[in-house]
Amino acid sequence: MEHLYAPWRIEYIRREKPKGCIFCDKPKEDQDKRNRILYRGKWNFVMMNNYPYNPGHLMVIPYRHVSGLEELSKKELYEHAEIVTQCVVILKKTFKPAGFNLGTNMGSVAGAGIADHVHSHIVPRWNGDTNFMPVVGCTRVLPEALEETYRKLKDAFGSE
Repeated sequence: MEHLYAPWRIEYIRREKPKGCIFCDKPKEDQDKRNRILYRGKWNFVMMNNYPYNPGHLMVIPYRHVSGLEELSKKELYEHAEIVTQCVVILKKTFKPAGFNLGTNMGSVAGAGIADHVHSHIVPRWNGDTNFMPVVGCTRVLPEALEETYRKLKDAFGSE
């Protein structure tokens, strides 16, 4: 029997889960690099996913704590959609993916890890990025460190 190891996951498994809402708390800390916040709009911000499906996995999050898109004002919702589109454009230029998965999970039953603060995911995809590793080995292979992905994307957001 072969063993596949993903030692970086143990940090997530063992760490104490934060109290409160990280999507409310992190933007208030004014530590964007540490929190992997790439962009701040008037009503929404962009944050990297710390446990991404693929390099460049981003989230667009409203500052206001609401559980569903229907609770956002028209201005918040419009900016949200504009920033999702901006993320797609930047990821196309920076990483040249073959496609994207875009989604908003509302509620824990829909897969939302943070169910009471709505957010949208932008996941770049490449041919062959889904292979036997997640299925057989329960391990996802990410070919780039989060810090390097942050640097590339921060530069790209700054040039827009």
